[in-house]
Order: sequence, then C-alpha cells, then structure tokens
Amino acid sequence: MLEGRDRVGGRSFTGTVAGLPIDLGGSFVGPTQDAVLKLAAELQIPTAPTRHTGKNVIRWRGASRSYSGTIPRLSLLGLVDIGRLQWQLARICRDVPIDAPWDAPEAHHLDAVSLREWLRMVKATASSHDLMAIMSRVTWGCEPEDVSMLHAARYIRAAGGLDRLLDTENGAQQDHFPGGTQQIPLAMAAELGDRVVLNAPVRRIERHGAGVTITTDRGQAEAGFVIVAIPPAHRAAIEFSPPLPPEYDQLAKNWPQGRLSKAYAAYQKPFWRSNGYSGQTLSDQGPVFITFDLSPHDDGPGLLLGFVDSRTFDSLPAEQRRREALRCFAAVFGDEALTPLDYADQRWGTEEFAPGGPTAAVPPGSWTRYGRWLRAPVGPIHWAGTETADEWTGYFDGAVRSGQRAAGAVSALL
Repeated sequence: MLEGRDRVGGRSFTGTVAGLPIDLGGSFVGPTQDAVLKLAAELQIPTAPTRHTGKNVIRWRGASRSYSGTIPRLSLLGLVDIGRLQWQLARICRDVPIDAPWDAPEAHHLDAVSLREWLRMVKATASSHDLMAIMSRVTWGCEPEDVSMLHAARYIRAAGGLDRLLDTENGAQQDHFPGGTQQIPLAMAAELGDRVVLNAPVRRIERHGAGVTITTDRGQAEAGFVIVAIPPAHRAAIEFSPPLPPEYDQLAKNWPQGRLSKAYAAYQKPFWRSNGYSGQTLSDQGPVFITFDLSPHDDGPGLLLGFVDSRTFDSLPAEQRRREALRCFAAVFGDEALTPLDYADQRWGTEEFAPGGPTAAVPPGSWTRYGRWLRAPVGPIHWAGTETADEWTGYFDGAVRSGQRAAGAVSALL
C-alpha cells in the first residue's frame, strides 16, 4: 500500500484541540452506511450520537432565529417552495440509474445545466436558492453553479434521498467517532504492518506483459494489478506508460475536487446547551455557514465544529482565520464564543496531496461525456475511491464500498 503522505487515512485525518480528538476531514456516519459501520465494529471502534436536541439557530438576512428540524421555516412561502423542490428533486433522482447516470431519460438535459440553472428554471425563491447554496457548499465544496444537475441527482440518490443526506437524526450526520475517524485506517495499517509504505507518492505506472511497474519516491514495485484509490482529478499527477486512452485524461481534467475548510473551538463547557441550543446552526453569512456540537459531555469541555467557505478563508493568515471563525460562532451563540480554550482549523485546498474536498464537484457536461470511464479498468489498472462508489458517493461508506468492489474484481482475476 503506497501512500504519498506521511500518514494513512487520506481525507480521514484526526487532530486535537484542547486535548480533544477532532476530525479535520470527514466526521459523520449514519444509517444505511453499513460498510463503514461494519468495518468500524470489526476494529472495535465505537460511535456516539451527534447531538441534535434543543433549538437550532439560523442567521438569515441579518437576523438570528431558532428553528427545529433540518430545514428552517423562513416563511410559509419559503416552506412551500422547499417542499416543492424536494418533490421535484425526488422525482428526478428516481429516474437516474446510479451505475449509469448517462442512461437517464433526461441525462443530457440534466447534465447540460448546473444546479443553480435548474433552480432558476423551476423558479425557486431567493431563500430556496440560498438554502440550496449552503447544501452545495457542505456537500460538494462548491457553489450551485459549479455542479451538474445530473451529478446532484445521482449523488442524492446514492445517499438514499435528500432527507437522508441532510438530516442528523436518521441521516448522514446521526453519529460520529468520539476518538476520530482516523482510528479506522490506523487500525488497518497496524494489521498490514510494513506492507504500508509512507512518504511514497506514485509518480509513474508502467503497463507490460507481466502486469505493472510502479515508480515511487522510495523506489519501484512490481505487481500483477494495481488499484489507484485517489480522487479522479489527481490521477493526472501520475505518468502512465503507455498513456491512458484520451477519455481518461479528459475525465481527470473535468472531475475537479471541491474546496471546503473546517474550524473547531473548544470551551470550558458547552455553554450554548444551558441556553437550550443544540449547537446546530445555519448562516447565509460566512465564512462559517454550518455548525455542530461535538462536545463529549454536558459538564464540559464544549466543542463546536464549523464548516467554512474556503473562498474567503483559506488565504487569510492564521490569526485572522481564528478571528473570523470565532466571530461567526459568536454571532449565533453570543460573545462567550469569542474566548475559547483552544482553536484549530484545516484548509483542505492547501494540502500537498489530494488537495480539495470533501469530494468531487462534477461540473455540467462531465457525466455524459466522461462518466463511463470513471472506474472502467485499463488492463491491470483498476480504480477505487469514494468518487467511484454507487452508494454513499463522497462519504467514508462509499470509500469502503469502492475498495471492496475493486479488490473483489482483482481477486476474481487473480
């Protein structure tokens, strides 16, 4: 197992703030994510519920108000419009084959427009536009104009529907790993021992009669088959000899990663709970646009997670990033949020290996032109990674499923 970084885990990366483990990459798991939950159970890594009791807060059009549930009721018209959009989305998703979205009845029409253009076409209200923008940022790390409507529909269906994708209770954010998600790859790496080679970015893969020769910064490896488990956009960083068919080069160029950052603040106790708040917020003002409460106990310490719009955040110096994130926390929870015990953030767009996240933000036109080659093998070269999954694409569960699929295919050939 050849790894470019000095650690295993990829987009599963656990750090600390005030001595507490925090997931700087992906954080959550939920119902129907059976592959990753089974793997965690085998490795004896427990989950805990994500707090959702209490009042949620939305900061909207310059004012803050509380709400319950996943989608805030901004107005009766807004609620009716969101319900209408959910119904239309569900109808579209139902007709998109997850394993071959290019075969959907309206595939070319849906792939020709962005999510933003589709919202305009169906005359969504301004509030619905802005709520869908928040969903787009946290789901793909991009704006609605950057993602294909066909990709959005396939992604939502692969998660089991919009409610399953967005909800905390009975949804994708229902649970988390108190000790961090990186416990899973670390435990697997410990079982594999010295078969895991770190600081070994793959520079070249050469196909020949006996299989492949893989060239890394730490030497060469010979194998009958190779599974490349990196985001499609980053396949372009590897030299393939002979060159891959041109469709694969175009796929890598047209399957970009989104950009999303995270910020954490630790406090003496979760003070917002005593005021009846759940810790979950939405905001139409950045850079923090969604928060969650990951505090382990009522009596402390308190731990807030914020998802951050990287566009105005990543280029700031460290101290200014801290001020901006804490200002956003204080705007919804009060001035007590300005004085944490500790603070940390992670900017995935600045990573050396596999920059960007949380997953691919597939633009209009890409699925119908290049989607067939997303995971089609090229001789002994097979493809994995959460972007290639048919269930829970973009999540840890999709990553595990894609690995099992690719390993099963190679095992059968062996």
